[in-house]
Amino acid sequence: MQSKVVAFLFIAAMVVQIIKPIGIPGLKKRGDFWKIAVAALAIMMLTVLIRPH
Repeated sequence: MQSKVVAFLFIAAMVVQIIKPIGIPGLKKRGDFWKIAVAALAIMMLTVLIRPH
């Protein structure tokens, strides 16, 4: 459940970035939405590595 909420928040952040750039350093242009996707992928991979089996 929690991973779905986090994924939704990242998707929402990408949509907001495309509509109106967030404006923080590194996310000043609409085309920078891919950086949010890369960060989301990295965080999800890290979560899989850390999660106990």
